[in-house]
Amino acid sequence: MKIRTVLATGLMLALLGCSKLTLDNYNKITMGMSYDAVVLLIGPPEKCDDMMGVRSCEWGDGERSVQVNFVAGQVLIFSSRNLK
Repeated sequence: MKIRTVLATGLMLALLGCSKLTLDNYNKITMGMSYDAVVLLIGPPEKCDDMMGVRSCEWGDGERSVQVNFVAGQVLIFSSRNLK
């Protein structure tokens, strides 16, 4: 039982350390990029809101984040906070 717990904990830490939310990946986002291409690059968003034809999605947490606004499924505006 202890071995399973140790392995599970190690796997979780490894997955958390392999986040796609990096400055290098953020710098690959370009205007006109599709929603699907952004998701492939930095992973699925934590949340998205749709209002008046604009889809605003956010990745990350309180420490570091990326926000991307899509119009007609393409990147229009994007910004980041505390990426390394």
